[in-house]
Amino acid sequence: MIKTIAINQNQEMVKDIEISQLVHGEYLWYWIDFHHPSKEEIELLRTPLSFHPLAIEDCIHHLQRPKLDYYENYTFFVTQALSKKMIEREEVNFFLSRNYIVTFHHKSSVEIDEVWNRLSQSTSLAQWDPSHVFYHVLDKMVDNYFPLVNQIDDILNEIDENSKGRSMESLLKDLFDTRHDLLSLRHTISPMRDLLYRIINSQRLTSMEGKIAYFSDIYDHLLKLTEMIEASRELATDIRDSYISINSNETNHVMKVLTVITTIFMPLTFIVGVYGMNFQYMPELTWKYGYLGALIIMVVIAVGMTVWFMKKGWFK
Repeated sequence: MIKTIAINQNQEMVKDIEISQLVHGEYLWYWIDFHHPSKEEIELLRTPLSFHPLAIEDCIHHLQRPKLDYYENYTFFVTQALSKKMIEREEVNFFLSRNYIVTFHHKSSVEIDEVWNRLSQSTSLAQWDPSHVFYHVLDKMVDNYFPLVNQIDDILNEIDENSKGRSMESLLKDLFDTRHDLLSLRHTISPMRDLLYRIINSQRLTSMEGKIAYFSDIYDHLLKLTEMIEASRELATDIRDSYISINSNETNHVMKVLTVITTIFMPLTFIVGVYGMNFQYMPELTWKYGYLGALIIMVVIAVGMTVWFMKKGWFK
C-alpha cells in the first residue's frame, strides 16, 4: 500500500497524488509511505523515484543493521522499531532529501501512523519539512523502547524479591530468558545509538541544518537506554551469582552434616567389624561385661567426637 502527502507552493496539503506527479511536479516537499508494498509498488523505487539498487535491495531484504548511506541527492537510513508489547524488531527505511521523505516498511508502523496523522491534522504546515518528519518518527521509535526496558527491569526486581523458596531450575530459567531479552534490546539500541551519533556529527546531512539539537536529544535518550540495559544485565548477573552462592552454601552445609555423621560412625563401624569376625578365640567375647563395655566405648567415642566437632564449629 502506498499513501502520499504533498505540500504545494501555497502551503496547502494535498493527498494521494500519483508518484510520477510528485516527482515531476512543483511541490515544496512531499512524503511517500510504502507499507507492505507489492512487487509492482517496489518497482516504483526504481522508476520514477530512481533510488540506488543497493538501497532498494536493503529495503527488500529487511532486518538490516541500523545504518545510513550517502547518495548523490539523498541519504538512505535503516532504522529499527520495537513492538510495545514484545521485543520484536520492525525495520523502517527512510530516503531523505531536502524536498522529500520516503518511508518503507514491511509491517505496520505505529510511529509512522502517529506522525502521519499529526501532520494531516496540523494547522501550521510551515513548521514541517522532510527532516522534521524524520525526527518525529525517530523520536517516537526511541520513546517506545523505554516501556520494554522498564518492563524487564520490573521483572528482574520481582525475581529478586521472590527468589526465596523457588527452585534453582525455575529461577535460572527466568533469569536466562530475561538476559536473552536484554541482549535482543541491546542488539537494537546500540546500533541505533551509533546511527544517531553519525547523524549529529555528519557534515554531509545538509537537509538537517538547524535540527541537530533535536537529534542530539534522541541520542541522549539512547545513551540512557544503554545504561539502563547494562544496569539490568548486571542486576541479572548479581541475582544469579547470589542465588548460586546461597545454594552452594546450603549444599556445603548438608555435606558437612553428612561428613560429621560418616566420621562419627567410622570408628564405631570398625569396632563392630572387629568383634563381628568369626574367630573362635576372642577373649572379650566370653567376658561377662564385654557387650556392655563395647557399648560404653562406642558411646564415649561418639560423644567425644561430637563435642570435638562442635568446638570446631562444624555445626554452625
